[in-house]
Amino acid sequence: MLDFYFARRFLLSFAMITAVFLSLMMLIDLLEQLRKFQKIDLAIGQILRLMMLNVPGAISQILPLIMILSSVVMFVGLARSSELVVTRAAGRSGIRSLVAPVTVTAVIGILAVSTLNPIVAASSNRYQQLADTYRSDRPAALSISREGLWLRQGGARGQSVIHARGYDPENAVLFNVTMLSYAPDGGPVRQITADTAQLAEGAWWLKQVKIWPLEAGVNPERNASFHETLSIETTLTRERIQNSLGRPSSVSIYDMLGTIRELSAAGFATRQYEVWYQSELARPLFLVAMVLVGAVFTMRHTRLGGTGIAVLTSVLLGFGLYFIRNFARVLGENGQLPVELAAWASPVASILLAMGLLLHAEDG
Repeated sequence: MLDFYFARRFLLSFAMITAVFLSLMMLIDLLEQLRKFQKIDLAIGQILRLMMLNVPGAISQILPLIMILSSVVMFVGLARSSELVVTRAAGRSGIRSLVAPVTVTAVIGILAVSTLNPIVAASSNRYQQLADTYRSDRPAALSISREGLWLRQGGARGQSVIHARGYDPENAVLFNVTMLSYAPDGGPVRQITADTAQLAEGAWWLKQVKIWPLEAGVNPERNASFHETLSIETTLTRERIQNSLGRPSSVSIYDMLGTIRELSAAGFATRQYEVWYQSELARPLFLVAMVLVGAVFTMRHTRLGGTGIAVLTSVLLGFGLYFIRNFARVLGENGQLPVELAAWASPVASILLAMGLLLHAEDG
């Protein structure tokens, strides 16, 4: 029954900390959305919808911080009420008291991977679609398949579907490009092929271009035209394309392996997606490490003093481990560390460090 009591206390702390951070993030993101779309006449309902779509991703990012603060709040409360002292007097060690919070954390971590991750992917994709629609009246879509890269851009003059066999993200250049333009009423008006298409400020710059008109009653091949270079207006930006390509968080963990295979078959780099996938699988371990770190310095009795310093030390150590985890992931994405080592080494090392500190604090 004592384990159920500790589990309930931890869940209450987790719910309280989550509610506080959720309120703050919603307020901050509301102001951010108002700033982003201040030049566009959007109703308050549309702004609120964009804000709500950002909430799952924000919660997912700060989940380690929520965990360490939940652990700190719980164990400081238990120490102040002398419940930990009574627990130890009854013959149960402090480490044994961690079983219930760690179990709850592991369950939350598994739910974060299996449930929150797909929600974040769906909400971030929907946010991008709505943002593109509000900016240009049409959604800009991007997908990658074995046949290459597919883009869709829209504007007042209609939509265009762009296909490319390759993409250079550093220079924003498409290779072996085919563009099919549609009129606002939906009918095709022209087809364009080019060797390369480089994205500049508000335009695609195409090289070695051939254009076929597709109007009714016109022979496309006979009326085709050739150009060394050609400029075509676009509502796409380099950031929007790179965000769509380079955001593994926009892909559900259930679709990640298929996305990696498609990217590899299309000739795109997949290391960032592989590291992200392994990091998501290792997330429950890292959340457990955060709970253990929060407990290391706060399980002592408050009569010993220094509670504020202990809480600050726990939070700073948690931030340090979080930074090391992200740094290892960056090294993995850059190819300087193996994928599995970049994703799993930090959570495992964090747990071992926390357990070592706990053993030293409990048994000397």
